[in-house]
Amino acid sequence: MSGHRHHGPTEIDWSAEGERLVRGAETHEAELRATLAWLREEQPAARRVVDAGSGPGVLSCLLAEVFPAAEVLAVDGTPELLRLAAERAAARGLAGRVRTRVAELPGGLAGLTDVDLLWASRVVHHLGDQLAGLGELAGTLRPGGLLALAEGGLPIRFLPRDFGLGRPGLQARLDAANEEWFAGMRAALPGAVAVVEDWPSLLTRAGLAPVGSRTFLTELPAPLGPAARELLRDRLARQREVLGELLAPDDLATLEVLLDPDAPDGLRRRPDAFLLSATTVHLGRAG
Repeated sequence: MSGHRHHGPTEIDWSAEGERLVRGAETHEAELRATLAWLREEQPAARRVVDAGSGPGVLSCLLAEVFPAAEVLAVDGTPELLRLAAERAAARGLAGRVRTRVAELPGGLAGLTDVDLLWASRVVHHLGDQLAGLGELAGTLRPGGLLALAEGGLPIRFLPRDFGLGRPGLQARLDAANEEWFAGMRAALPGAVAVVEDWPSLLTRAGLAPVGSRTFLTELPAPLGPAARELLRDRLARQREVLGELLAPDDLATLEVLLDPDAPDGLRRRPDAFLLSATTVHLGRAG
């Protein structure tokens, strides 16, 4: 139950995957802290907090820091990532307030109740029946409890439209290929149900009162530091793997150059690489 699900090869190096997920979350830490500051304004007295789809626990630990009176439950379907979450919490002196639970949606949160704040980032779109999944998340909340749903935003941008390799507009074509892949992934999920992804309306249909939606930016200008460059290389490598059959040969050739660690025009060396992304968070409150 997490935004890091894979719909491809079954053999995963979870140590490497954990490092990738940590690097991604830490690169977006300023964005995450701004998001959590908003959540604290809306739910200042939260004492029981759940991070659904926690992965290696970067956000779980931030939740524990931002809500110092709270106990945080990191929930994920991958025990290897929860082990990393527990280690991270211990290293930060948070082991007494950050616990872990192996669980998958749908059904994995049965018995969990009286939650003050539940965070779910890019979890629901991995479920065939998204409305039913929202209902399961909403069912854990106490009256007045808050569901924070991170879904949507804008595609990441990292190079100029014309960056001197291949045809201009590569990122727009990657976006189009990703939309095609995503539609196929959704259609293939067990129990897939087509639904208009109007998240505030879906929160209402799940029995929650919409509180509001806000979009948070990560904006790292050129020239990027090494960690952000590696994050971009990770992302492009995965897009090449997943979208390869949907891309033209010349775009695949451009990706090869960008991913080449020794190429002067590769992402590790380019002076024009930047990182701009936007994540939208929707809040719903239990009655």
